[in-house]
Amino acid sequence: MKPVLIVINAAHEGPGYLAEFLSSHNIPRQIINSHEIESLPITLLDFSGVVLMGGPMSVNDTLPWIAPVLDLIRQAISADIPLLGHCLGGQLISQALGGVVTKNQVKEIGWGEVTVSQNAQARHWFGDIESFNAFHWHGETFSLPQGATRLLASTHCQNQAYALGKHLALQTHIEVTVAMVQSWCEHGVAELAESATSPAVQQANDMQQNLPLHCFFLNKVAKQVYGQWIKGLVY
Repeated sequence: MKPVLIVINAAHEGPGYLAEFLSSHNIPRQIINSHEIESLPITLLDFSGVVLMGGPMSVNDTLPWIAPVLDLIRQAISADIPLLGHCLGGQLISQALGGVVTKNQVKEIGWGEVTVSQNAQARHWFGDIESFNAFHWHGETFSLPQGATRLLASTHCQNQAYALGKHLALQTHIEVTVAMVQSWCEHGVAELAESATSPAVQQANDMQQNLPLHCFFLNKVAKQVYGQWIKGLVY
């Protein structure tokens, strides 16, 4: 079976629970760093799907690897290879497909409820889940590309996820594990201090209260979503 290509943008923002899920389904994976894309001879037809993870940078930054990643996304769309974007990854998909990424009304960091939209596409991806406690760490938001369907929304961010056929873009994080949240809290000390007055920002101690339980229930949601996504893999 062809592996899933996973593109990471920061060392501490790996695939998390997704890696565990793929392994449990005997789906191989290959991880590359986004800054390597321009120099590596990547043939998309060698992969069954493409996953883009998060990162602290902005899609609008003038970084040399952003244009090649956007081109990779467009190639995957053209080849009908399913895309899955998490946070920055979802923003990259939106930008590649003609959407825009702008500053969100407030920064969202920590645990917060998201509501599943009332449409057939949302039911396809989330089953009978109506809402869940998701993990957030973002200051920007994406618009929906033409033809996309909104799947999730929250009080502080209208577009938390959308689908476009077999392609899925998430603003929220469903992939986090206990270790990831702990690591992000360590890396984000300065950002948390700067954003302390935001109504949608939790501090590290609050984020880590009952952390194993929060991650357990979020991973159940992720299992549902990832289970739908792998149905579109190109074998």
